[in-house]
Amino acid sequence: MTNEVSALLRLQTWLSPAFPTGGFSYSHGLEFAVEAGLVKDADTTARWVRTVLLFGAGRTDGILLAAAWRAETLPDRRAVVELGAALRGTAELAMESTQQGAAFLRAVRTGWSHPVLDEWMRAFDAEKIEPVLPVAVGLVCSINRIGLETVLPLYLQAFAASLVSAAVRLVPLGQSDGLHILAMLEPPVMAAARAAETASLADIGSATPMVDWASMKHETQYTRLFRS
Repeated sequence: MTNEVSALLRLQTWLSPAFPTGGFSYSHGLEFAVEAGLVKDADTTARWVRTVLLFGAGRTDGILLAAAWRAETLPDRRAVVELGAALRGTAELAMESTQQGAAFLRAVRTGWSHPVLDEWMRAFDAEKIEPVLPVAVGLVCSINRIGLETVLPLYLQAFAASLVSAAVRLVPLGQSDGLHILAMLEPPVMAAARAAETASLADIGSATPMVDWASMKHETQYTRLFRS
């Protein structure tokens, strides 16, 4: 088995919906967007997720992941961790990414322990800082020598698939609609990955105010299935 296939097997496990990060319980504000009628069918779902990928958390997370993957010293890693924690627009979005990041690291350390990761985690724990999910994924993939050109599109595809899965339950949509949306999202996933691979932290920015608004409204939504 080649090293590339071995890396893909490991990455497929880490980004699987079955990996214990609790990703199934978050909608990234999509739950209120459905209640408000902003997302109501397959077409509006695809447009919403595409916008998040190219101009919102997809873009930001991709750049953070790449920066974490490239960070070589503890101060560099700490800077990425702190920036990632500061870039969430609402309390629920911060909770979503930070709690998934912590869960991801716990699960990886349980099944794929590594002395370098243990060293980093002790330093982060001492300073009471928590890597958000894309930063955690970038750090772990760097340690395990999984190429950035591989992890970026697969991470963003997993993020998009999680949102589509939430929409299938919320709108609701049929499974065939969900698969059609995922097929439509392949080009924006690749575009977001290519942009993140060549970007720097200075390029971070987003333009999805409706996502932030939906997330803030979700905090007081009367009936909820999701935590964000």
